[in-house]
Amino acid sequence: MTTSARPTALDVADESAWFKSSHSGDNGGGGCISITALTSRIGIRDSKHPNGPAFVVPDAAWSSLIHEIRSERT
Repeated sequence: MTTSARPTALDVADESAWFKSSHSGDNGGGGCISITALTSRIGIRDSKHPNGPAFVVPDAAWSSLIHEIRSERT
């Protein structure tokens, strides 16, 4: 089995492509993520470690996650 290193955020997209939700506010670098829209995928990184590893997931997986989060709020 071959293992590959997880890409860093900057391997996934340029720094200017990442953004953090306006709902995050200025919480002193707390538990926030940044995302970037890629072609049919979403890049996800830890805002506290912008040069660290990043996850890349299909759009459908991201949409499902957001749907579940929103349904938990109601």
